[in-house]
Amino acid sequence: MSLGLKRGTVQLEPHDKQWDEAAIQTIKKLKSILGDDAVDIQHIGSTAIPAIKAKPVIDIVVGVTDFERIMLHNEQLQKEGIFYRGSDVEYQILYVMGDMEKDIRTHHIHVVKWNGTEWKKYIHFRDYLNDNENMALQYQKVKEELESKYADDRVAYTNGKQDMIDIILNGK
Repeated sequence: MSLGLKRGTVQLEPHDKQWDEAAIQTIKKLKSILGDDAVDIQHIGSTAIPAIKAKPVIDIVVGVTDFERIMLHNEQLQKEGIFYRGSDVEYQILYVMGDMEKDIRTHHIHVVKWNGTEWKKYIHFRDYLNDNENMALQYQKVKEELESKYADDRVAYTNGKQDMIDIILNGK
């Protein structure tokens, strides 16, 4: 299984069933550390959509009612290789896993308000693309075009997907 990318780079790979197992193991680890402070934890993003290619980085969303309760676990999370990365995006906290010395990321863990706007977007996006393979393949085509232009510019790649993401999120 290929898992992990150097931070800032883009490389799409065909779906790997082992990504699902990696997500399950990470969710178990998070549940054991966070306990009741996490209302729900789910595998999201393109690695959770078997019909399409994805960057080999597992996305997990953690739904919480209180961000400060999660921050109390930072030391224990770090001992388990889960590193606090900050909150560059409004209404969420980001944790990462991977080889920090080599600047390789294997997991992005997004902590958001459970059942809030961000939570609903992550879950809806995954579920919609899993239920609509034609739309999933259109999304993959956009990702492949962006990958060919921005293999070393993850920000431009991510920004380039936004219009398609908005279409998918508003399409229902």
